[in-house]
Amino acid sequence: MHPDAWLVVIDPQRIFADASSPWGSPMFPAVVDPVRRLASAAGRRTVVTRWVPAADPQGSWAAYLEAWPFADVAEDDPLLELVPSAQGLGSEVVSLPTFGKWGPALEAVTGPTPHLVLAGVSTDCCVVSTALAAADAGATITVVTDACAGSTPENHRAALDVMALYPPQITLAPSDEVLAEGNR
Repeated sequence: MHPDAWLVVIDPQRIFADASSPWGSPMFPAVVDPVRRLASAAGRRTVVTRWVPAADPQGSWAAYLEAWPFADVAEDDPLLELVPSAQGLGSEVVSLPTFGKWGPALEAVTGPTPHLVLAGVSTDCCVVSTALAAADAGATITVVTDACAGSTPENHRAALDVMALYPPQITLAPSDEVLAEGNR
């Protein structure tokens, strides 16, 4: 992994990992090993994010949480906990009530125009929302294709196809390629 890059592990939480959750990704188990290998290489330059519902949702978020009442829980609810394999990764945990995680909280950790290596869940929601916003703000993005889990394999592929439309700001690469980048 490039030594100046920041690994951002997006929302590795029980709500997305548990197969019995309405938001559970069937792809989640397959991304655990690539994420752990990336985090090992990134070390303290790893940031983990969490989705949490807003305390007082406004606008479309109110309707969203009405449509998904199971997810409208307190920030410390076990459903929103990090999965065991993500606990203790990196230096920071950023919790936000938004799909996209790029913004002042993440920027405060990584700087305004970082190289972000994105992994996590779900490719077709929080990953793509983070990638597009960060690229638009001037960040360089690498999406690690085998370290992201979509809501379905088809939706994962569709989101990757969308992000592939944004080179050179957003590039796609498998974890082995990203890890080898630091050895060049």
